[in-house]
Amino acid sequence: MSERLSEKAYHLIREKIITLELSPSGLINEQELMAKLGLGRTPIREALLQLAQEGLVTIVPRRGMFIADISITDLQKIFEIRIVLEGFCARLAAQRITTDQIIYLDKLLEELEGIASKDVQALMNSDKRFHELLYQAADNEFLAETMERLYAPSLRLWYLVLDRLDDVKDTIDNHRVIAEALKTGDCARAEALVKEHVAEFQQKIKAVL
Repeated sequence: MSERLSEKAYHLIREKIITLELSPSGLINEQELMAKLGLGRTPIREALLQLAQEGLVTIVPRRGMFIADISITDLQKIFEIRIVLEGFCARLAAQRITTDQIIYLDKLLEELEGIASKDVQALMNSDKRFHELLYQAADNEFLAETMERLYAPSLRLWYLVLDRLDDVKDTIDNHRVIAEALKTGDCARAEALVKEHVAEFQQKIKAVL
């Protein structure tokens, strides 16, 4: 039971960190988290320790735990890695995507049609779900774990600049051409398109920083 509660706490706290509900560099109040999440100290503490291993929480001896700051320099380096690994992930996904995953992919694209171009938060959530599917479709749990850890700080930065981003619908619309490459098993095209997609987002963010 404790393990399941720890997992629940991990996902809930991670989401709050990524969406900046828990502010970068802010001191973590375990009592407050316990009250908000309705969970005990043990699962909260276990979740925070796991998040510290992922670099989303910083432990300072004798001072406590803090939400990790957002480092623009670190994120530039992360983007450099993401472009390469995300492309490789897409190449594998084009080879290994399952029928059920294609059905889910079509559902994501259908939902994207109904998102307004100014609803940046909904568009970013759509991008998040698309990338999660891409990682799963690659069918390599080690790669998927690495990609999820690299994607999280990138997503935090996107939330930081949401109000400064122009229309990102055109960039999210890249999902459609990537999806076609995945469905047809065109590995080279899927890899190239995903690299372009990541690079385009990077350029949009750099333009407003």
